[in-house]
Amino acid sequence: MLNTIIFYVLDKTIKQYRQFAQANIDRAGIDITIDQWLVLNVIREAPALGQLEIGERVFKDQASVARIIELLVKKNLLVQTASQQDRRRVNRAITTQGQQLLEDVAPIITQNRSTALQGLSDSAIQQLRQTLETIFRNCQPTL
Repeated sequence: MLNTIIFYVLDKTIKQYRQFAQANIDRAGIDITIDQWLVLNVIREAPALGQLEIGERVFKDQASVARIIELLVKKNLLVQTASQQDRRRVNRAITTQGQQLLEDVAPIITQNRSTALQGLSDSAIQQLRQTLETIFRNCQPTL
């Protein structure tokens, strides 16, 4: 019965993909979680973002992002310093070790995505993306 509910199938699929992807990262001996990798990637792309904005991009609350950033700092993958211009802001930079880790994980992520999308045509993937974007827009709060 649950398998007839599209949102159940979607959630089940996302959870299965995350387990699959994490297992492949673990099997490669790389010490990072999917969530840590996501946060590190967002910081690489936009180092000036605050924790709230990072959380919005990775679908995590601010407290979770703070814990993840703290772990990334402890793992020497990220450094944080107080901004000289605005004491409320923090400057973040990915360390050399963090850059290397991102490079090491990149081919695993590419392979994970390729395996997960195997058997789907480009047009099917595009249609799925459009369908999911429509559902997302439909669920946006109205003002």
